[in-house]
Amino acid sequence: MISPDTSEPFIQTGWFPFLSRYWPVLCVAFLTAIVVTPIMRFVARKTGVVDHPDEARKLHKKPIAYLGGVAVFIAVLSGIIASYLWVPMPQVFQPFPIVVIVGMFAIGLTGLLDDVREYFDPWWKVAGQLVAAAAMAQQGVGTRVAEGFMRGILGISERVCNYPIVESGTLMPDPITLTMITGVIIIVIFVLGACNAANLLDGLDGLLSGTVAITCIGLIAISTMIALQMTEEHILNIAKHLPKNEFLSNRGDSITLVSSNIILGFAVLGAVLGFLVYNFNPASIFLGDTGSLLLGYLCIVMVLMLGERGKTYFVIAGLIVFALPILDTLLAIIRRKLAGKAMSDPDSNHIHHILKRRFGSVKFTVFSLYGISSIFCLLGVTLAYAHISEAIRSWVIYLAAILIFGGISLIALNAAKRHEEA
Repeated sequence: MISPDTSEPFIQTGWFPFLSRYWPVLCVAFLTAIVVTPIMRFVARKTGVVDHPDEARKLHKKPIAYLGGVAVFIAVLSGIIASYLWVPMPQVFQPFPIVVIVGMFAIGLTGLLDDVREYFDPWWKVAGQLVAAAAMAQQGVGTRVAEGFMRGILGISERVCNYPIVESGTLMPDPITLTMITGVIIIVIFVLGACNAANLLDGLDGLLSGTVAITCIGLIAISTMIALQMTEEHILNIAKHLPKNEFLSNRGDSITLVSSNIILGFAVLGAVLGFLVYNFNPASIFLGDTGSLLLGYLCIVMVLMLGERGKTYFVIAGLIVFALPILDTLLAIIRRKLAGKAMSDPDSNHIHHILKRRFGSVKFTVFSLYGISSIFCLLGVTLAYAHISEAIRSWVIYLAAILIFGGISLIALNAAKRHEEA
């Protein structure tokens, strides 16, 4: 294992020098997905773990192997392991948090059971997602997101945010504060919402895989901007006031998860690009719930880690990058509420269904949605840049995102209404 780079406390500036250290993660994840996916396809076909078509919602013509999510899981995990072995970095960056891997196992296991078993209680899937959320809460990322939201947006004072609701004791070294409780709630809502949003979007060959790839590119870009800003404004400022041999031991607030976010982004990007070779239309293997729930979880983990320092606007930027699954889920909730249906009732009026009816081509529909996702990705990255550089008015980006989000929503709801009335 290569030890962290202790010879030089300064992070290389510039996009390419900085990101070049992470290429092993991308390559290992990609190659692992390329190799493992056909193996899982063979296993799925031999064991009968396949998705059968129907006339209403599932548009494929013949049974397609599941278990693609297992291949993605293995590929992402391989990329993360590669980061421990081949990605040297200053110790101002925290190593990749084990709690995220714990969450991956919880999500992956419940999704796999749902794929393998014909009848599986959906509450067990929720339980797996809650375990993953609890793992994230242990890391404390959501707490810092909550503090940024409460203080920066709601204007609640620091004294109120950190007021101890439950005092510390022998079994609990830290008091429970309003910020901690709010942080846990945020994590639970985000994890449950993202997992199910990704699951709902996974309706056409290559749609979710490609959308997640675009999302990863946006989140890597935002994380890189944050890291390079810290290099210029934060880390160098600390380093020049400390003797070289004390810099790495004096961690303080110089420790950051931003490198972990980039590692996760490259691991997921490599995994979905490798899987997309087999998943793009005509697909020979599907993600299944294992993959869709896992990818939703990993995307929202990256979004939450953007707010590790309490800067909520980076989390908002990340949510805009991930906006397509969020938009599709919100529209599904609105449609079913207006129709008096249960939230769990499936329908054929998701955005991809609407565009498929309009264009008639799966590939053209998927590429159209890639385009929409890319627009949201660009808006999210631009918003982060606006807050970092102040070269652009951030309200312009917020307004553009709202107009695009709202416009697509109105068009989709009207199209769904006309389809129901036909």
